[in-house]
Amino acid sequence: MKKQKQPAPNADTNSKPVLRLDWCTHEAAKYAVEKWHYSKRMPKSKLAKIGVWEDGKFIGVVIFGVGATPEIAKPYKVTSLQICELVRVALTNHKSQTSRVVAIAIRILKESMPGLRVIVSFADSSQGHHGGIYQAGGWAFCGSSSDTYICVNGIIEHRRTLGHQYGTSSLDEIRKRIDPQARKVNSGLKHKYVYPLDSAMRAQIEPLRKPYPKRVRSVDSDTSANHAEEGGANPTRTLSSPEANQ
Repeated sequence: MKKQKQPAPNADTNSKPVLRLDWCTHEAAKYAVEKWHYSKRMPKSKLAKIGVWEDGKFIGVVIFGVGATPEIAKPYKVTSLQICELVRVALTNHKSQTSRVVAIAIRILKESMPGLRVIVSFADSSQGHHGGIYQAGGWAFCGSSSDTYICVNGIIEHRRTLGHQYGTSSLDEIRKRIDPQARKVNSGLKHKYVYPLDSAMRAQIEPLRKPYPKRVRSVDSDTSANHAEEGGANPTRTLSSPEANQ
């Protein structure tokens, strides 16, 4: 009887992909955000950038930054050094669950910043996002709010970004100094999610938890654009520690 040929190791196309996360450079993060995130823009604040590789190929980045406003820490009675915001998840097509990618990134961040106690993030309903990756990761949904942006020279900007760039977020000042046609733009609802990093913070956050908002439409990730473009195998080197925004 003819001996059957044994399948080659790892020949199963349904095998679990090899996922690796590590600190990455600003250039790698920028590459991912501009190609695979719906905003196409890097945040302006100090950032911690964690690159994502799947089966040896660079597939994106998870970025944490300082809070959007100084008030972000007040509800949790923490200092600005004990809280951060998940500001970008920018991934190209991938097999791994986005919630798993985020969970690993959080572990890396926590190991590097042991004083960190809580992370917040926002799902933008105007982009069809309801917070699926946060719900899958067990984050607490703490309500929704709207925000006001300003359209300057045809580009919609957050007030904080305008403050960094021009030294003012006043619509009147921007009309006088930069763009006479500048105008306010109301955003859709922003769903707020909170992730506690210690038991005391968890006990504090849990009473704030509300029922999760329902899915608006089917998306793979609430903060990543699912483009067909492929990432480079290794566009930039990884780093052993967080790199401040350049």
